[in-house]
Amino acid sequence: MKAKPIAVAACIMVSAASPAIAQSDVVTIYSADGLHDGSPSWLGNQFEEFTKATGITVQYIEAGSSGVVDRLAKEKSNTQADVLVTIPPFVQKAAADGLLQAYTPAGADKIDARDKDPKGLYFAIVNNFPDFIYNSSVLKTEPKTYTDLLDPKFKQKIQYSTPGQAGDGTALMLQAFHSFDGKQAGLAYLRKLQINNLGPSASTGKLTALVNKGELYVANGDMQMNLAQMRDNPNIHVFFPVGPDGKRTAFSLPYDIGLVNGAPHVANGKKLIDFLLSEAAQKQVSEVAYGFPVRTDVHPADANFKTLNAMLGGVDIWTPDWNQVLQDMKQDIAAYNQAISSN
Repeated sequence: MKAKPIAVAACIMVSAASPAIAQSDVVTIYSADGLHDGSPSWLGNQFEEFTKATGITVQYIEAGSSGVVDRLAKEKSNTQADVLVTIPPFVQKAAADGLLQAYTPAGADKIDARDKDPKGLYFAIVNNFPDFIYNSSVLKTEPKTYTDLLDPKFKQKIQYSTPGQAGDGTALMLQAFHSFDGKQAGLAYLRKLQINNLGPSASTGKLTALVNKGELYVANGDMQMNLAQMRDNPNIHVFFPVGPDGKRTAFSLPYDIGLVNGAPHVANGKKLIDFLLSEAAQKQVSEVAYGFPVRTDVHPADANFKTLNAMLGGVDIWTPDWNQVLQDMKQDIAAYNQAISSN
């Protein structure tokens, strides 16, 4: 977990060990990291505006994308959170485990079907794509291909977040499956890459500073988080390696939001979800968060939005079957752990 106090009255950072405060004028959100990165941050700004508009104070608790769901599950008999923000496939797991309740937010009709659960259990709030980053002061050019990352010069200088623990790490595993046209070939590649991997990491976000300082040369990440971090980490650059088929590919990895089943402040939770999906909030997604808005009636023209689209130029976008990913997750993670331990 990355605990970061922020200088706005609207948001109270709460330790992962602390229970939510039982008040009627609060709302508690458990969120995967990323949208609160940077100063200003999109969530920080929105929480401040939300409190001004409603008088409701936001209690913000941040952890990894799997960690926030695990915490919800542990607290199921004494639910503390009202709102969950995480990424696939962990939001699908939360839904399948009964941790979310159906709610149709205001403006849901402005969100494409691909960006919302048909049962109304969760909705995308910011669209995003997994990527890689490298230190541009150490490496004069980006690694062009996945094979380049196997070069001995990268030994102990590459690190990626752990599949099954971190959402971006799980995304990296899925991307390997796709780029190498199958799970066995993808796992074979990750087994080779393990020689250069510094070791496991439960957090993707903390890798950026290590790359920026040159302690690492390459790490995994996601566009939204990495671009937000560039303001404080000027040596990092984003890239998408070329696969064996000669293509650079990526897939949408949205931040999803849902109303927690048994939420102690359900009305406040609904208000916060409505607020984050409002047209006004979505207009700030690219400009502040370096992400893509999900509302079809929001059409940004800011410099960040243009940068995001330029970075995806020449990258083929594919779509995982997230329900299948969730169904195969336990088996795939076991196969991954076996593969990297066989060196």
